[in-house]
Amino acid sequence: MYTSYFGFRENPFSLTPDPNYLYFSRNHKEAFDHLLYGINERKGFIVITGGIGTGKTTLCRALLDTIDSSTKTALIFNAYVSDMELLRTINQEFGIGAGVGTQSKKDYVDSLNEYLLETFSRGGNSVLLIDEAQNLSRTVLEQIRMLSNLETEKEKLVQIVLAGQTELREFLASPSLRQLNERIMVRYDLKPLDKKEVQGYVEHRLVVAGGKGNLRFTKGAHEAIYAYSQGNPRRINGVCDRALLIAYSMDEFTISRRTIQKAIDDIRGDVALKARPRGLFQKKFTSLFIPLLLVLIIAAGFGGWNYRKEISALISGEHEVSVAQTERTQSAPVRPRMKEETLFLDEQTSLAGLFRFFYAKEFQRNYAGNDVHLGLYSTYTAPEHYIMFKKPFRVCVDGAAPHAGPSSSAALPCARYLLIRELTADGAMAINADGEEQPVTRDFILTHWGQGVSWVYPYKNYAVDMVKGMRGLDVIKLQQTLKRIGYSVGPTGLYDEPTFDQVMRFQGDFGLIADGIAGTRTKGLLYQMSE
Repeated sequence: MYTSYFGFRENPFSLTPDPNYLYFSRNHKEAFDHLLYGINERKGFIVITGGIGTGKTTLCRALLDTIDSSTKTALIFNAYVSDMELLRTINQEFGIGAGVGTQSKKDYVDSLNEYLLETFSRGGNSVLLIDEAQNLSRTVLEQIRMLSNLETEKEKLVQIVLAGQTELREFLASPSLRQLNERIMVRYDLKPLDKKEVQGYVEHRLVVAGGKGNLRFTKGAHEAIYAYSQGNPRRINGVCDRALLIAYSMDEFTISRRTIQKAIDDIRGDVALKARPRGLFQKKFTSLFIPLLLVLIIAAGFGGWNYRKEISALISGEHEVSVAQTERTQSAPVRPRMKEETLFLDEQTSLAGLFRFFYAKEFQRNYAGNDVHLGLYSTYTAPEHYIMFKKPFRVCVDGAAPHAGPSSSAALPCARYLLIRELTADGAMAINADGEEQPVTRDFILTHWGQGVSWVYPYKNYAVDMVKGMRGLDVIKLQQTLKRIGYSVGPTGLYDEPTFDQVMRFQGDFGLIADGIAGTRTKGLLYQMSE
């Protein structure tokens, strides 16, 4: 109705999964890379999960449009099938002709195996993609597992992609499906868009639909869209579609916060997203934060940390107040402090700040529910390198220099710290002793850069160093991070000679031992520089 009015070729917020509208957020790009990696490296089983409306089907359709013609595909969108119907549908999708008379399971599997071998002999690959896989029965999943046995001595003949809602992960983890679950080599859980990505998503769809720039969403509108949708693409499409209809009826070309709110009110009966009371959020935050810190204390006991006392203090309730509160004796008079003086924090306050920032953003987004070990990475690096840092960090303003490395024994006593939450165009945002953000200039940081810098580092694959010849997703992530910060390496998934050389170069540039091995020290520094 409104497409011609706004100058669009088509509806920009249609709910159909059109791959032309796929917006590559950080998570969608990673999910897409996982799919390509699993298929190209013939990993056999690949599982992509995500909440309702996060874009799994659109991602799968985009994948089919991307892979080359030598890769044959069979696409199944109806997961409510029997094992016989599954085999029949797979053969039909691959274009395998039905034999004469009634076909048995063996007949279907033999025909499929012959087709896969022929495709492989010509240098091709075969992909079976099943959407809404959470609806598959255990019997059908067992049949799919048996199909993964179709292989040569070295390669899988068919790559099986299971895309489904979040409960698919729990389903596959059940004891009865253990054999199938253990064969899954590539997994990715698709997350919603973050606040910044929502604006990019809306603008992307407007451009793809043929928008000429005459329609504008205000900053308040984008904020309201995110508050309602929580980054879910399907919800974004729904509320934006309704907002454009309202704007059309009111002869307006600016979508304001009020327009979005009216659209939300119109569709609230279909999808209700009620804000949680503040008290409930605080209770949930506390219930999650305390167990996390208990784990940290246990880890501290085994790892030899020097911060057991400081972390224990957080559990006593101090995490519910500002991280910048410092101990004051009741007898000491409270005197006004200079603004610059309030930027220098003690050991306990700065450490609490680092863990609070990690938990509030990094932990919930990337590590909640995963088996990770949290540690404090401490090192010394040249002051000018701070502009490459992407995560919160603290700088030792004065005190003994730490040895490079992610352990408690690395961090020697320091009297004062400068706690940096994020970088800005001309400096950074520091946290002062009152828990408030305070902008500092680049010159201020360089002037006060002391003997060391540290940040929270989540250990994954704790004892595994990456060396030449290794393959896998961890290698791809290493290569992608190196490439983003300016090193000449491609995301091949193989720790080859070029990767080895660039790791050595990175280590030499930042004062690490240049041995070409991506150990904990190297990975910890790359983590700080990754998005």
